[in-house]
Amino acid sequence: ERSRPNQRQRYMRVLALLSGGKDSTYAMMKCVEHGHELVALGNLHPPADDGREMDSFMYQTVGSELVPALAECLELPLFRAPITGDAVDQRLIYERTDGDEVEDLLRLLEAARAEVEFEAVCCGAILSNYQRTRVEDVCERLGLVSLAYLWQRNQAELLAEMAEAGVEAVLVKVAALGLGASHLHRSIRELAPLFGRLEGRFGFHVCGEGGEYETLTLDCPLFRRRLVLRGARPLVHS
Repeated sequence: ERSRPNQRQRYMRVLALLSGGKDSTYAMMKCVEHGHELVALGNLHPPADDGREMDSFMYQTVGSELVPALAECLELPLFRAPITGDAVDQRLIYERTDGDEVEDLLRLLEAARAEVEFEAVCCGAILSNYQRTRVEDVCERLGLVSLAYLWQRNQAELLAEMAEAGVEAVLVKVAALGLGASHLHRSIRELAPLFGRLEGRFGFHVCGEGGEYETLTLDCPLFRRRLVLRGARPLVHS
């Protein structure tokens, strides 16, 4: 039985930062679980938006070209913009810096707020102080609340919880010892036991927080329809 919500809790309209992966998807689900209303989605993508990954300290770019399809599955308005900046200020405590990719997020949220009313922004940060503090900085400047329901959760427990909650996410990138092309397009539920073994052997981050892998969500309880992949092929980078 679900616990009764805290009547003093402030329920808010939320824009969800959606990368397409499991973490941002489950963060949205936690927002709904806590009584908030999802009103819009936000996504920052590589300038070409053609499926090629770009280096970013802040944003998952693998699979970003499929985010519009995920927005259709969620039936929510999507606000997108290209990543034009770089990681100029790489210190833990971010300060407003011209040309930094963090400023792309600020402009995206400003554009979204001109069309949709919302009070909070949610992201799927789990372990990255770098990412979390930058989202918080942007939200503070815009007078918004930053929601990070997955922050510092035990990764093995969190991954199992995602799968049990109905997050069907598959690997779309691997970059770690013990993972190869054969693991692409396999689900987090299927691969969770392997991730646990790799954690013991190599210090592998079970939720991929060290960049070991990236995911794409094909289905979850918030989707009105399932995403189906056709014609995908692996790309190998040196």
